[in-house]
Amino acid sequence: MTTVFRNLMLALALAIMGIGTVHAGSEAPAGHYADQKVVYHNGGGGPDGAAYFKRLLANLRNHVDAVGRTRVEIRVVSLGDGVGLFQAAANDKELAGRIDALKGMGVRFLVCANTLRERKIDRTTLYGVGEDDLVPSGVAELTRLQGMGFAYIHP
Repeated sequence: MTTVFRNLMLALALAIMGIGTVHAGSEAPAGHYADQKVVYHNGGGGPDGAAYFKRLLANLRNHVDAVGRTRVEIRVVSLGDGVGLFQAAANDKELAGRIDALKGMGVRFLVCANTLRERKIDRTTLYGVGEDDLVPSGVAELTRLQGMGFAYIHP
């Protein structure tokens, strides 16, 4: 048997068994995604922090819009320079509004308690961060969520 003939026979056998072929109706319609669980890692944007935070919030909005509020569970874990998002939002109504809109879409923002303690940041000075939004360790929370099936994204 030649290699070409053998490959054709394998493809034919797989097609007959329905393996490797696309059946009508098996693909999601355009613009539709399966349910998703996602954790975004917000470590800040360095010197580009303000622009980074706006891009991050835009990515989050686009993600929810693409998948649908009821089909996506998003957590944002902020640690290190990422807590700057909530420091900036305390004085920036536009940023605060974007955070509020995302919370209204079901996005959950979590903040690393280690970062706050090490940097001597009072949680009450951060926009929209309540006691329930604190996690003991940002990196441990990222790992925990990935273990629970959340896909990891670091924009």
